[in-house]
Amino acid sequence: MELDVIAEGLHFPEGPVVMPDGSVIFVELAAGRLSRSWGNGKIETIAELGGCPAGAALGPDGAVYVANLGGMDMSTMDALDGPGNEGRVERVDLTNGTFERLYDSCDGQPLSAPDDLVFDDDGGFWLTDLGKDFARHREYGGLYYGKADGSLISCGRYPAVALNGVGLAPDGKTLYTSSTTTSRLWSIPVEAPGQLEPAGHAMRAGSPKTGELMATIPGDCGVDSLAVTASGAVCVATLYRGGITTVRQDGTMDYLHLPDEYTTNIAFGGEDMRSAYITLSASGRIIRMRWKEPGLKLNYGLY
Repeated sequence: MELDVIAEGLHFPEGPVVMPDGSVIFVELAAGRLSRSWGNGKIETIAELGGCPAGAALGPDGAVYVANLGGMDMSTMDALDGPGNEGRVERVDLTNGTFERLYDSCDGQPLSAPDDLVFDDDGGFWLTDLGKDFARHREYGGLYYGKADGSLISCGRYPAVALNGVGLAPDGKTLYTSSTTTSRLWSIPVEAPGQLEPAGHAMRAGSPKTGELMATIPGDCGVDSLAVTASGAVCVATLYRGGITTVRQDGTMDYLHLPDEYTTNIAFGGEDMRSAYITLSASGRIIRMRWKEPGLKLNYGLY
């Protein structure tokens, strides 16, 4: 297995966005910024966002949209509260690095810890809210849908436990989401842009109230962000064990071990979409490797 180190010396990288020019855009949670690697050690800062940016995606207007957890002490992973530590979604203009806050609340309730997002073909995005742990209580998170122009955000599921990664099936009719603390992967039918199949039962552990349990990742692990392949398999970053678990539609799974217990995300690029870019966050690296099948081309992903 050949691993190419694309960037190193980073501050807990996450949210890789693969660009056709060979660069990779990513967030650095521990530095509160959006960055870009050009390879050969060349790294530039796009925007100093503050907070704790955790996920990124290209939108229909060519801007990068960032899910920001808000304040967090990265040494303890404890949430911080108060002004400036709000969970939020931000839009970053790649031409000049300016950014604006699109959303920090929904229906009058503050977002807790927006973690990851994926755009549908209608130009809106699905957003996971991880929730936050405090010394004596936990804030629940959920699933939200936002328009890219900042005009509307709606709640798809609430409450839910530690939802992290999010992706869409190749036909856009199924949403996949991972629950970090329960190591579960869920699938939920999408009925229309911004509309999930209605909830049908009370919340189970780690469940966003409805949907099918696609897999429970085995072992002493958690799960983080994910990417979908062209065939519809879901590749989910696997924490503590350190690697990528691939879950297929027939329920079979395989696991690829990687040299970092905080393997947090995977994204696909290259002309044949078989170049996998993986964030090894604890060691501050982004690696590239050949994947066994093509990744799914993202809406507005430029490939």
